[in-house]
Amino acid sequence: TIKEEVRAEIKIWNYVLGHVKIAVVKCAIELGIADVIENYGRPMPLSELATALRCEPSRLHRIMRFMVHDRIFKQEPLNQHTVGFSSTPLSRLLMKGGQKSMAALILLMSSPTCLAPWHSLSARVLETGNNISPFEVANGKDLWSYAEANPDFRELFNNAMGCDARLTVQATIEGCPEVFDRVESLVDVGGGNGTALSLLVKAFPWIRGINFDLPHVVAVAAKSDSIENVGGDMFMSIPNADAAFLVWVLHDWDDEECIKILKKCREAIPEDKGKVIIVEAVLEEDKEGDELGDVGLMLDTALMAITNKGKERTLKEWSSVLRQSGFTRFNVKPTHAVQSVIEAYP
Repeated sequence: TIKEEVRAEIKIWNYVLGHVKIAVVKCAIELGIADVIENYGRPMPLSELATALRCEPSRLHRIMRFMVHDRIFKQEPLNQHTVGFSSTPLSRLLMKGGQKSMAALILLMSSPTCLAPWHSLSARVLETGNNISPFEVANGKDLWSYAEANPDFRELFNNAMGCDARLTVQATIEGCPEVFDRVESLVDVGGGNGTALSLLVKAFPWIRGINFDLPHVVAVAAKSDSIENVGGDMFMSIPNADAAFLVWVLHDWDDEECIKILKKCREAIPEDKGKVIIVEAVLEEDKEGDELGDVGLMLDTALMAITNKGKERTLKEWSSVLRQSGFTRFNVKPTHAVQSVIEAYP
């Protein structure tokens, strides 16, 4: 019908200009717009916002008009001739210093380093028997080697992972606190700069934490009395603890590598009371109208572009990987984030 054709054309225009939204949001983060408006404490006129940011007013107006239309900020009348801009729950996620900020994740994924691989996605889909990622094609090294060799990107990456850990771990703490009952020691496998583990030991002070990652990663992790930073290779061995904790680690690897990691986790935990706590997306391919499910599918595609073998998994795929790793049973608990909590037992 004509209506369907019109809707299709509008949809296509959204694809044609799809990059505009991320560019405007990145611009807002770099300028610090959300921080300035939030700290102002009341609706902020454009003139004062432009002065505070040292921006050209007419160009800033066009950026703000776009973001108000996209409901990132609200616009409220101050008098007959002037309007002011105020914060929303969405704009607070763009604050550089916000408690639940996602700004670091946006800056990572909109960086030239992470945008370049998308130009090679079709080539990745066409090729068979080649596990070189579009990221490696675009940047000359795989993600991990590139981060190790480029300090600026490594900082961007670590900040983004810390940002994600804060959101994910907080959702886990609030949604599934019982997961950490009777866990006296916990090794965070691939724990990065220790953000996730710091949140956990603060929420559950009886836990002794081990932050485990590559030596150059834990070398810059924060020091803490309740957390021991240990460098190593998760494919070789993992420090012993009551439970192993993995947040968005396994989705970076294929099934064979995941099984190797999980087997090392199984060796590190007690046979009688040990468990592995996995925080990952669980895809539901046939569930329509599920916004978190949409995010999971986009994440899966991003992993195809950025990692050599990474992918998100369905419940059936998780079951297969866990079974082959020697785990006899597991349960899945949803959270308010895109990830679920999977408890796996020997």
